[in-house]
Amino acid sequence: MQGGIRFNSIGSELRKQFGRRTVKLSIDAGFTCPNRDGTCGYGGCAFCSGDGSGELASHIESDSLMLRQSVSESISEQISLLSDKWPDAAYIAYFQSHTNTYAPVPVLRRLYYEALDDPRISGIAIATRPDCLGPEVLDLLEEVNRDHFMWVELGLQTIHPDTSEAMGIGYTLDVYDRAVNDLISRGIRVVTHLILGLPGETQDMMLESVRYVCSQPIYGIKLHLMNVVKTSRLSEIMPDYVPFASIEDYVSLVIRCLEIIPENITIHRLTGDVPRRLLIAPEWSYRKRTILNMINSELARMDTHQGAALRSDPAL
Repeated sequence: MQGGIRFNSIGSELRKQFGRRTVKLSIDAGFTCPNRDGTCGYGGCAFCSGDGSGELASHIESDSLMLRQSVSESISEQISLLSDKWPDAAYIAYFQSHTNTYAPVPVLRRLYYEALDDPRISGIAIATRPDCLGPEVLDLLEEVNRDHFMWVELGLQTIHPDTSEAMGIGYTLDVYDRAVNDLISRGIRVVTHLILGLPGETQDMMLESVRYVCSQPIYGIKLHLMNVVKTSRLSEIMPDYVPFASIEDYVSLVIRCLEIIPENITIHRLTGDVPRRLLIAPEWSYRKRTILNMINSELARMDTHQGAALRSDPAL
């Protein structure tokens, strides 16, 4: 890497794209999930919070979804809060909570374009499940992608079927593979989510998941620290589970992950953060800035960087 930057952060990539700092506005558009409404399960994945990983998102209102704000109102409210800190920022509308392609296509179209029609919005990010990308949804995403900067986030979490089944994720690896292929064949950027510290997984298993997703031409990757939260089923199933014994253990694993991620893949997340009031374990995970500072310091101390292991052994 150049200029002292040791990994390809999405922040740096977006600054190149738009010429200025770019901020994501987290929007809760009122979607549910097939793993909550009974289509493939109830209650969500075992690790999911009650709000579907979107506790910090704003809630939206539409004539078909029970919400509190419109997309436009949510955008305006968040920009108002952020504009003093970043007066010249660009903004991306981030449809974050639950499954943001899980609705009739006319509803999706209206919500996406309500965000994109706002002149302050420079692009859109859509988080979804790989099993919620039917042909009509893919056609809509392809249409949006033609004229707007966009990426789609897929919550894979792990490649290991035993873990996936135990966590009640509700889809298999081949479904993810098909979704990636469908999106990339249409020129759509893909960002994959993985969780580090799922119950029963060794560090080698987690590294296998990283290697697997990076063998495909994805745009970016999110590495989430496994957080046990009070509103999750995991907190009931395994109330004493602690994913990592210490920050140092977690930082060490993240470094190993970064070293096997190709340099062209953008890094969207290296830890996870939930409101402290919901956090059970690991008790230190709310210290997001500390964790990120330790990762950067350790990269510098080891004189290593994203993709370093690939340079020394391309077979990785």
